[in-house]
Amino acid sequence: MAEIRNGMMYCNALFQEEPLNKLTPIVLTLPALLAAAPTYNKDIAPILNSQCALCHRPGEVAPFSLLTYQDAAKRASLIASVTAKGFMPPWKPEAGFGKFQHERRLSADQIALLAEWAKAGAPEGNPKDKPPVPNFTEGWQGGEPNLVLKAGKGFTVAADGPDQFQCFVLPLNLEQDSYIQTAEFRPGNRRVVHHGVIYVDETGSARKLAANSPDGSYPCFGGPRVAATGLLAGWAPGTIAEAGDPQLSIPVKKGTDLVLQIHYHPSGKAETDISSVGVTFSGPPAHGRTSLIMVNTNLDIPPGDAHYVVKSSLTMPRDVEFSGIFPHAHWLCKDMKVDAHLPNGETAHLVWIKDWDFNWQGGYRYEKPVMLPKGTRVDLEYTFDNSAQNLRNPSNPPARVQFGEQTADEMAVAFFTVVLPTPADVAPFQRDMRLAVIDDMLASGDLSALRRIPGLGGRGQQLLQQFDKNGDGKLDDTERKALMDFLRTMMR
Repeated sequence: MAEIRNGMMYCNALFQEEPLNKLTPIVLTLPALLAAAPTYNKDIAPILNSQCALCHRPGEVAPFSLLTYQDAAKRASLIASVTAKGFMPPWKPEAGFGKFQHERRLSADQIALLAEWAKAGAPEGNPKDKPPVPNFTEGWQGGEPNLVLKAGKGFTVAADGPDQFQCFVLPLNLEQDSYIQTAEFRPGNRRVVHHGVIYVDETGSARKLAANSPDGSYPCFGGPRVAATGLLAGWAPGTIAEAGDPQLSIPVKKGTDLVLQIHYHPSGKAETDISSVGVTFSGPPAHGRTSLIMVNTNLDIPPGDAHYVVKSSLTMPRDVEFSGIFPHAHWLCKDMKVDAHLPNGETAHLVWIKDWDFNWQGGYRYEKPVMLPKGTRVDLEYTFDNSAQNLRNPSNPPARVQFGEQTADEMAVAFFTVVLPTPADVAPFQRDMRLAVIDDMLASGDLSALRRIPGLGGRGQQLLQQFDKNGDGKLDDTERKALMDFLRTMMR
């Protein structure tokens, strides 16, 4: 005989004559009694296949495969630990602060299932419940390219030591101005290729940096070290390349080079890599597509400062769409947040990364383009930790850190992929945004912006003296406005 009272199971032994009021309570709730432990075939394999196997499979960058029960079961405790701590899968943006394509994020229920499975001894379950092994696209994910460019002749990565950042100059050798629909990065040796970023260089500057290199490359920790026209594409483990939209092709001039920055991570033995970029060409675009960069170069982080905040703001001069974001900093950054404040008072969250990790940086494509009307103010706020308690601090003891491209320097940068109504809107938008960046830098007190204005020919110091009416070596709001009005007139 059995009865359920107040959510507690009471059992009366069938072969004992005990009165009902002496029934012994069993300390188990009914749901706990009825629930079975999760199994690999029914509960765990679908999670691993959808969120982990893209990297955790043979030949990929992850150190082991998770495609079979045997692969997963012997690492059940490790899987439960790293997912509970948020280390895996390596998806940094916070939920609710930008909705992105191909998110690799586990729900609280999925994390709990992984923990329960490990605690139960990693049962395999009924073979009939096992889902099929996922199919992955081999070769070029976005389709067969029109042009394949090889990065070097075989770059050697040492067995151990520090990570390496190398830029490879990839001449397009165009006979005429053309239009790029897609540029897909394909890592040659996934055991050592951590990530790659493709830039456009119309100036020939990267060629000069690589002039003395036998493989057309040069070291480049912080970026391409040239005034690149734009960021074309990026890749990190787990990135899914797409065919691209011919209506959003990128115009490139005759003589343009691509610059491929590759981050190499030692694997424990000497390795060689020849990565490549597949380029697909198309006709003229129907819409304008360009890149926007937000940056604050006025960094001066004192040693020991665990909460150094850097801000930057830009106001959109016209209606735009943001289709993607690539936030970037170095080792000291711990928190990065970018928001858009619309003229109607609403806020659009563009990205928030609470635990920035240089080793897991990447670009993120929005699930739907973010529409920003004219007058929208985009605010960037990064927080840096230059204390001895920051285990990622490259200096011991901590040292003063300023803006720069070297390992021990820092950056506060965000790249955006911008879509405009027509191709004719790109040039005026780029001009307006260059002026907005200069104005933001001058407003923050960073007068070095005057040295980098295209077309000034080194007249930055002369301009400062001309518009610094009170001679204090600075630009107050009135002086800065007069200078910006002059620059707008000059750059029309």
